[in-house]
Amino acid sequence: MRIGTPLSHNSTKILLLGSGELGKEFVIEAMRLGVEVIAVDSYQFAPAQQVAHRYYVIDMKNPDQIRNLVYREKPDFIVPEIEAIDTDVLLELEKEGFTVVPSAKAVKYTMNRIGIRKLAAEEVGLETSAYRFASDIDTYRKAVDDIGLPVVVKPVMSSSGKGQSIVRDKKDIDKAWYYAQENARGKGGEVIIEEFIDFDFEVTLLTVRTKNQGTLFCEPIGHIQIDGDYHESWQPQSMSQKAIEKAKEMATKITDALGGYGIFGCELFVKGDQVWFNEISPRPHDTGMVTLVSQNMSEFEIHLRAILGLPIDIKLISPSASYCFHAPDWGVAPIYEGIERALSIPDTKVRIFGKPTTRPKRRMGVVLATGRDTGEARRRVKEAVQNIKVII
Repeated sequence: MRIGTPLSHNSTKILLLGSGELGKEFVIEAMRLGVEVIAVDSYQFAPAQQVAHRYYVIDMKNPDQIRNLVYREKPDFIVPEIEAIDTDVLLELEKEGFTVVPSAKAVKYTMNRIGIRKLAAEEVGLETSAYRFASDIDTYRKAVDDIGLPVVVKPVMSSSGKGQSIVRDKKDIDKAWYYAQENARGKGGEVIIEEFIDFDFEVTLLTVRTKNQGTLFCEPIGHIQIDGDYHESWQPQSMSQKAIEKAKEMATKITDALGGYGIFGCELFVKGDQVWFNEISPRPHDTGMVTLVSQNMSEFEIHLRAILGLPIDIKLISPSASYCFHAPDWGVAPIYEGIERALSIPDTKVRIFGKPTTRPKRRMGVVLATGRDTGEARRRVKEAVQNIKVII
């Protein structure tokens, strides 16, 4: 692998599609290795745009705008960071000789819950919860009845838990349908109805496909989601050896089916020695922000090295935890208070994402901490985050 000089004729160039907080950390790692980065998003001054060499604001669901930008910049790598992208044009661009990370197939499958669930359960043969799809309310009601309460209802096209709910009572069945429709990417449509698994805990297994080292894994990451959105994570999550082996086997099978090189966030349910596949993302995972302090290489550095074909050696250096803080309401140019008090707690760090606008419950930053064990790290981040206020 040869890396050129940024902003010159021989630069090694990455076009980042999506410029959120995960993209920001990825750009920082790319900058450290002298890679030129162009950050793209649907709004101006997104977090990754603030640290990239240059940026564009386009509608990433418009295939013509993506194609025009790709041919203008001619990047060595196209790296999607979000779900809201026209994936068909990525398939076309890959056929035309551009490199999509980890692969155009992986991006297309994982951005649609129908595709990835059918691939995992029906083609790869992974154990999943029982599921049905429905595109109208009558089919949806029958699917809920077939599976039996409680069920989890999600829009087929969404991300970060938007539109997701757990239905435990008959009176909430229709409410969940309309909630999914209102919060789906685009204008509603199909939903997936899943059996509710009574798991002990949920983990993210960061799985890395490499050119020369096979498939690598980070230590399991435990996490807590609220309304389908990550709030807290910690590493390592204790699991039985049998469950860890099963999780790695499942993650290897699904990532091999998706192909390409890079890091995947494989979400799994665990109960004792049993493991069920839930979802997977073909990029750094939000729960993996804990790796900014827990490992010798963060998930962002690992992703970049896998893309570039560079050696990867993953080591856990300390039990660690992360905890997000959120905006209370709609606003512009928020102010952050309590950082000094938060950082007075031993072995803590604060990362403010720098998002220019706020909305209720929007993730605006994260607190990270190490500890003698995950319990101590989790106590530290919870104490620190209580001091931080996002003022509109």
